[in-house]
Amino acid sequence: MRRKVFDMLASVGGVVIVIVLVVAGGLLMIGYNFANNYVHTQLAQQQITFPSAAAFAHPDGQEITKSMIPSVSQYAGQQLLTGEQAQVYANDFINVHLRNIGGGKTYAQLSAAAMALPKGSAAYNAAEAKVQTVFQGTTLRGMLLEAYGFSLLAEIAFWCGIAAFCLAALMAVLVVLGFVHAHRTSDKEELLPSHAPKGTLVSA
Repeated sequence: MRRKVFDMLASVGGVVIVIVLVVAGGLLMIGYNFANNYVHTQLAQQQITFPSAAAFAHPDGQEITKSMIPSVSQYAGQQLLTGEQAQVYANDFINVHLRNIGGGKTYAQLSAAAMALPKGSAAYNAAEAKVQTVFQGTTLRGMLLEAYGFSLLAEIAFWCGIAAFCLAALMAVLVVLGFVHAHRTSDKEELLPSHAPKGTLVSA
């Protein structure tokens, strides 16, 4: 094969790769924007606000525990709007209260225990109230962690999009160099001169 033909084919292939990378990067950015806006909108509708800084300054062991200070206190007084905030609120605030209320038992375990009690009794009513509280907290925690998962996927899409654009730019430079080299290459130059038939004149 002529070297010039090979260079042209390789460069044209590079153009296709550049187009694919640019399209992929664009789609990833669209996915990032959609997921990011979706998470922000859904969390904003919940109207959840972190406890004030004053509450963390004097933890009472009930609403605010000492275990919440290293993580939850960094968002003191802020409205919950991001995936990172959702993860912290779910795991380090709600989950702490769920463990305290349920004694470390899950909703399913508490519900099964309540069902075993005589319906209508004081013990049953108390257990059922606890079950409902844990159910509501578990539901909210699950929703917040789902929002965090979407935000994490959005972040991955963002960086993958950046990588796609960077690779597209690099490939574009190689394509330009390939066309320049093809333009400067003689029409008679072979790709593999050592394989040229005997008696064939091969340019240097």
